[in-house]
Amino acid sequence: MFVTEKLFLENQYEKEFTARVTDAEGDNIALDRTVFYPMGGGQPGDKGEINGIKVLDTKKDGEKIWHVLDSGNLKVGDSVTGKIDWDRRYKLMRSHTAAHLVSSVIVKKTKAEITGNQLEEDKIRIDFNLESFDKEILRQAVEETNNLIDKNLEVKTYFLSREEAMKIPEVFRLKKAFPEDITKIRIVDIGGYDVQADGGTHVKNTIEIGRLEIIKFENKGKNNRRVYFKLVD
Repeated sequence: MFVTEKLFLENQYEKEFTARVTDAEGDNIALDRTVFYPMGGGQPGDKGEINGIKVLDTKKDGEKIWHVLDSGNLKVGDSVTGKIDWDRRYKLMRSHTAAHLVSSVIVKKTKAEITGNQLEEDKIRIDFNLESFDKEILRQAVEETNNLIDKNLEVKTYFLSREEAMKIPEVFRLKKAFPEDITKIRIVDIGGYDVQADGGTHVKNTIEIGRLEIIKFENKGKNNRRVYFKLVD
């Protein structure tokens, strides 16, 4: 089974690449290397084009990444050139880094447990487990997050062994941690303020995020809270 080299893990600003088709199933192809991020961890898969054919979605299958094409005329062995929809990706990068920061602030202020998150181009959703749904505390959390954004915090990514990663407090922020069979953990460190295990794409500096605003609150049942945010350029 071919393993797709994940170029986005090392350079999240790389927009174009060349590769070779390793698998083809109808309109879906897998490549030996790609900058397309596959859906996962609350972040949607990248879109764009490969050899001029639209990429409608990108999905992970073990260590292989499938690119869902608008048409299926590529075959195994073909050399291809691809490029992502950069405007869309960059919005998601900004949102992802913002989601890490505001989640961290909420956890530190309330001791809440983050139970889920979802990034979209126009909004960020965060779910958490908290007995008291104090909206004022959440508004304060957004204000603190914006203050952190203004500090120009550098965002670094690096890899640690699972044993080393487990020594970092709150490294697995989401309730559902990484599968046990993953032994090498990618860490996203936002200026030392927030350090999490994460395989997604992020900006290099918090100043790129812009401002964060609350869109709405939702009470999803006993202790289950949901907040929607948006970025403002």
